[in-house]
Amino acid sequence: MRGVRRIVVVGGGPAGYESALVAAQLGAEVTVVEDQGVGGACVLTDCVPSKTLIATSDRVTAFRDAPRVGVRTSSGAVDVDLSAVNGRIKDLARHQSDDIRARLVSEGVTVLTGHGRFAASQPPRAHRIDVRAQDGTVSHTVEADVVLLSTGGVPRVLDTAVPDGERILSWRDLYDLPELPEHLVVIGSGVTGAEFASGYSELGLDVTLVSSRDRVLPGEDPDAAEVIEKVFTSRGGTLVRRARASAVKRVGDGVVVQLQDGRTVEGSHALLCVGSVPNTAGLGLEHAGVRTDAAGYIGVDRVSRTSVPSVYAAGDCTGVLLLASVAGMQGRIAMWHALGEAVAPLRLKTVAATIFTHPEIATVGFGHDAIRSGAVPAREVVLPLGTNARAKMQGHRDGFVKLYCRPTTGIVIGGVIVAPEASELVFPVALAVQHGLTVKDLASTIGVYPSLSGSVAEAARRLMLHDDLD
Repeated sequence: MRGVRRIVVVGGGPAGYESALVAAQLGAEVTVVEDQGVGGACVLTDCVPSKTLIATSDRVTAFRDAPRVGVRTSSGAVDVDLSAVNGRIKDLARHQSDDIRARLVSEGVTVLTGHGRFAASQPPRAHRIDVRAQDGTVSHTVEADVVLLSTGGVPRVLDTAVPDGERILSWRDLYDLPELPEHLVVIGSGVTGAEFASGYSELGLDVTLVSSRDRVLPGEDPDAAEVIEKVFTSRGGTLVRRARASAVKRVGDGVVVQLQDGRTVEGSHALLCVGSVPNTAGLGLEHAGVRTDAAGYIGVDRVSRTSVPSVYAAGDCTGVLLLASVAGMQGRIAMWHALGEAVAPLRLKTVAATIFTHPEIATVGFGHDAIRSGAVPAREVVLPLGTNARAKMQGHRDGFVKLYCRPTTGIVIGGVIVAPEASELVFPVALAVQHGLTVKDLASTIGVYPSLSGSVAEAARRLMLHDDLD
């Protein structure tokens, strides 16, 4: 796009700060407008805090499972200091935000605090963004050749279950609790619900997970979901299947979750994990002509352009794939494209994703539904984690490595890993999917023995044995 020098980024989350860094390094004048703090909700209230909480639960799990490897304590009890845990979570989030802000400033990016929106009056062949302070007054007005919208999303709530921050909670309320819930009812068995149910169960809480489907994680590999259910219930968690919540009410010192079929679930606290909605209201999109769909998501193409060529959007506000890694890549692609750099469009089938349950689930490429339906021809192999030497040494029993390849060429097209730190183990599979490597390429790479990643190489070796790959 010729003549682009001034760029305004509205929203400072992963899509926003990653795009700002790219644009600044390419010589543009960049302004980031963010009303919560650099890093946005991802860093301050959502992804970073939740994964920090789960890291704490990892420690509790390691302590509790230590007898598997011959380590015991006299009491056998684990005490969780919630005040210390929440303090650490908030401090870490603030420090991460400060680090990102410092990086932006060091690259010459201007960071403005406030709510950015398109001004009612727009100049010809450019855009004008008003920055509003908390009291609603306009503190700054910035003009830009290109605008990138990266305003993320907010937790979806039910009209009959409005969070009060005390007993009825959204995931953003968790880190202000003064004490651990006696019995946490998690409503929603998607990724967010499964992560929190698993994490708090591993902390030793009594947790009930309410699922509207017949299993948790209905959009994920069913074999992986089965492992998560098994571990969750083995820790004492309760799974209520085929149950859709219709309302949550406070009763005394607890809550009652009413289900559509007439059943009820009682607990001390209820956590709503029923998805998110795009944070696109109040942006003045109509002043710039930017279109949204019926759900409020901003439509974009594969290089992140909206319905207005000089306005881009990235991250959760687009509804493309609600992952911080995807948001960052969308933002980078947008700036490369806007500033005339060569760029490859976003390829969602090469995106690796992780669900931070116990154990973790990591996936990349084509999955179970596409392959089992026959829509994508593939060979597959599944290796139980319990057969891996390193897993045996560490006392890990639950999980597996699943690998998919093309029937005749052996090109790796997908994989699922269910294991501790599967988020780290999936990288070689993601690399293979991204670059069209074959199972022979994986199998002939000398790795470490013993290692959990050795199961990836072993799965590749077993796929090589098929006659079609000789």
